Amino acid sequence: MAYNISIFGTSSDAGKSTVTLILSKLLQQRGFSVAPFKAQNVSNNARVANDNSEIAIAQYFQSEALGIKSSWHNNPILLKSGRGNSASLIVRGQAISTPSVREYYKDLDSLKPIVKEAFLYLDKTYDIVVAEGAGSPVELNLMDKDLSNIFVAKEFKTKIILVADIEKGGVFASIYGVYNLLPKELRDSVIGVIVNKFRGDMSLFYDGVKIIEERFKIPVLGVLPYRPLNLGFEDSQSLLNYTQRKENTTKRVAIIAYPTMSNYNDFEPLIVRSDIEVDFIKSNIPLDSYYLVILPGSKLVMSDLQWLKRIGLDSRLKSRKGEILGICGGYEMMFEKLIDLNSIESSTKEMKGLGFIDDTIYFQNKKIVKRGKYRIFNKELDGFEIHNGISKKYPLFFEKGNIKGTFVHAIFEDESFKAYQKSEIDSFVKEMEKFLDIDRVIKEIV
Repeated sequence: MAYNISIFGTSSDAGKSTVTLILSKLLQQRGFSVAPFKAQNVSNNARVANDNSEIAIAQYFQSEALGIKSSWHNNPILLKSGRGNSASLIVRGQAISTPSVREYYKDLDSLKPIVKEAFLYLDKTYDIVVAEGAGSPVELNLMDKDLSNIFVAKEFKTKIILVADIEKGGVFASIYGVYNLLPKELRDSVIGVIVNKFRGDMSLFYDGVKIIEERFKIPVLGVLPYRPLNLGFEDSQSLLNYTQRKENTTKRVAIIAYPTMSNYNDFEPLIVRSDIEVDFIKSNIPLDSYYLVILPGSKLVMSDLQWLKRIGLDSRLKSRKGEILGICGGYEMMFEKLIDLNSIESSTKEMKGLGFIDDTIYFQNKKIVKRGKYRIFNKELDGFEIHNGISKKYPLFFEKGNIKGTFVHAIFEDESFKAYQKSEIDSFVKEMEKFLDIDRVIKEIV
């Protein structure tokens, strides 16, 4: 019997999701069945899992990379931004309410049984659960409200691996501080630290490893070099930090990056292509030089539509002769009118759209969440839908002249991209394996 593992970051954006992927793949290659898990995620970037539930992209991506069926058990609680101080709460893969942040933390105890149910299911089904934490595990004013770090580690007695981001600076203080602020029982469960995002000559950090191991008494399980993996973007910051191959660029694509843009992973197949240059547009600039302009998904459609109008990009879009593609929220913006009588996404009940499509979008209480095979734009694809807005005349897609739009996500994910994705993940994990003592990890958990 093997212990399950918790991945704690010594700061936000330390690379927990990436390390979870690497460890899970390496453990799987050594004969263990492995499942990724995150009790609570905060992300506007979601996918529809194999059981038709809505989960955060990171846990979907990790499951896909492992070749296992994804389900709500991988991410039982998901928070997506809402209006003002509210958040869309998704439990067991289904949207249930829109609480304020204060209400959410007040009702946190009611969510713990759901986290337990999900974790125990995975624990029973797989040899090892790799449980990704959230942010820092030692935010002292919030530790009693922490579902992803302290609660999971205590409740399920997981072994703990710390992940520290050396790129930010202060790596020694972050490791020492987090370790010593953990409750005593959890300090005893720490099996080591992984130093992440190292740039330059590794030999320059040999003394650093010695300091951590000898002075802090924390084993160093690896020092991982910085290498971008242009896949599985979890948030807008990681998306905008992507590295693009531009050696054979022949086309330029503009993606309108409004304030609550969502489902950024729709564009990974474009970003990884060497013949396409992708620009994220945040200001009122000419769009004529782009062969395609994309209106992406949006968490708050009317708010982002107002932003388009306020900065003047709506006029640029209306005068454009080249192709415009709207996806999900971007598709909804293309209609003549948007009506939200029940304030599902906005306190504004009615708003004029861009007027490209001759119908009205109505926001309904019940969210459409499903995946399947679709035939749109004269091609078949595996896609998914996550939306509250509906159109009676064009319930799935629209195509006329230079205007295209659809509720379906993943429309660029063809077989060549999937092959690239698998090859890139395998190559990335193989490279990271050189710098990670996976045998030492296994010795600590088996």
